[in-house]
Amino acid sequence: MEFQNLPALLAEALAAREYSAPTPVQAAVIQDEAKGRDLIVSAQTGSGKTVAFGLAMADDLIGEDGRVVPSREPLALIIAPTRELALQVSRELIWLYGPTGARIATCVGGMDASKERRQLNHGAHIVVGTPGRLRDHLERGALDLSALRAAVLDEADEMLDMGFRDDLEHILDATPNERRTLLFSATMPKPIVALARRYQTDALRISTVGEDRGHGDIAYQAVTISPSDTEHAVINLLRFHEAETAILFCATRDNVRHLHATLVERGFSAVALSGEHSQSERNHALQALRDRRARVCVATDVAARGIDLPTLSLVIHVELPRDAEALQHRSGRTGRAGKKGTAVLLVPYPRRRRVEMMLKGARINAEWIEAPTPEAIRANDRERLLAALLAPVETDEEDAALAERLLAEKTPQEIAAALVHAHRAAMPQPEEMIEQTPDGRRAAQQERHRPGFDDIAWFHMDIGRRQNADPRWILPLICRRGHITKNEIGAIRIGPNETFFQVPSAIASKFAAAIARTHEGDEDVNIEPSRDGPPQHGGGGGGGAPRHGGGRPSHHSGPRPQGGDDRPRRRQDPSRPAGPYKAKPHRKGPPQR
Repeated sequence: MEFQNLPALLAEALAAREYSAPTPVQAAVIQDEAKGRDLIVSAQTGSGKTVAFGLAMADDLIGEDGRVVPSREPLALIIAPTRELALQVSRELIWLYGPTGARIATCVGGMDASKERRQLNHGAHIVVGTPGRLRDHLERGALDLSALRAAVLDEADEMLDMGFRDDLEHILDATPNERRTLLFSATMPKPIVALARRYQTDALRISTVGEDRGHGDIAYQAVTISPSDTEHAVINLLRFHEAETAILFCATRDNVRHLHATLVERGFSAVALSGEHSQSERNHALQALRDRRARVCVATDVAARGIDLPTLSLVIHVELPRDAEALQHRSGRTGRAGKKGTAVLLVPYPRRRRVEMMLKGARINAEWIEAPTPEAIRANDRERLLAALLAPVETDEEDAALAERLLAEKTPQEIAAALVHAHRAAMPQPEEMIEQTPDGRRAAQQERHRPGFDDIAWFHMDIGRRQNADPRWILPLICRRGHITKNEIGAIRIGPNETFFQVPSAIASKFAAAIARTHEGDEDVNIEPSRDGPPQHGGGGGGGAPRHGGGRPSHHSGPRPQGGDDRPRRRQDPSRPAGPYKAKPHRKGPPQR
């Protein structure tokens, strides 16, 4: 099917961008039955929705001469849930409507509001923005919606999930009753149905999502793992796929921070996105992904909404989504605009039944697989390495001169071996995984048991993950303060705001006395005996760092759902790991009022 019955200038803009045929959603909204009507459209993320609603509102904006209707007030309003999505929509509409003479204004948080008001005052035919900023301009009198002919709610379900219902209703209540309302939503929960019933009249329902709910371009895989193997599984999946760009989803900003630091330490080029990062930090992280300085993004659900990365081909659900709709939104970051993508769920074996039910409810046919083994990763590495080294390359005279010098000093075999070694050295090493069988899990539990720790005493520290507590610096601190060796320290359990650790009962009194003697003043971390040890819910203390034989602290056992929400705390550079903890003065006695 070709684009038909379009204004000439829009058709030319599409041809210039090499659009030869409409996608299913684009074809549906330009049919005769859709013209002039309110629309409720369900379409897969990345299916060409922006161009679709650009074409759908063309008859409302373009006059008989093929150019946009003269107006100082906005004729069309597009509301998007996030800054990134709004800017993406604006860029698409600029090339689509540019030939018609349309002026397009963008109003989003994090930008200069006074500059936006000046742009609105000069006149804009199309306004694209986020709910909060649009409402602010409306209440200040900078945004006049009295002449509006079309309102578009892009990813409406996400906007309601993010708590923008009041803002949306305030904005829509300020528009004329005769305006068209085009509602685009990947899913149709009850709040979306209620919103449509209130603001639309005789809406045409369009769905281009088939029985597979739009997952045809995404290959789903589910990997059963031991809970303590989460980070090992992430590392092996990243190494196995070697995706051009990958995004890893965690439930909380604390877990984003920890996993990001772990990956950077292991040699991955990674950035982080969560609610604690400023807009400039988000921009820096996204630009690093776009220009290939980074290949991995660790993010929370909210922080990743609206992100559009054309090279994103791998999504890993490090922590399970809360429901099928969250799974769809997360996975929809890949498999966009006809490109293939892979979404992998890491499933702790006690939660497999729950995941099976969620996949069944979402009508997703996921392939259950084992985590990639080091042998499989190395086999893939060999094939990728051969392909890279055998690919034709352009060389200059300086390259040729250096090659001749190398051949004079070494044999071709030695040069080739050195080249292979250099390529391998740049790759993070894969991890050994616990075999997902009852025998394998029992063997892992036995391996974690250390002689001498049958009878232990727990001690407590008044710092946790929110203060960047990490076994790598906690362990030397305990040894220095308690005059013991690392082999005399058992499990370390790091919670959101506190840390527990074990020492054998036989040396507990001696250790406690040393702690009291070596208290280093008000700047020190407080350590004291704990009668009950860490809380027993959620794996004990909210995120442990179990220690294995040989006295070396292992990697953190993986992101935990405890440790809270996604509310702003300390900001940090999203492309760098968290630094060491700097202790705050320890207050003794009751808090001062």
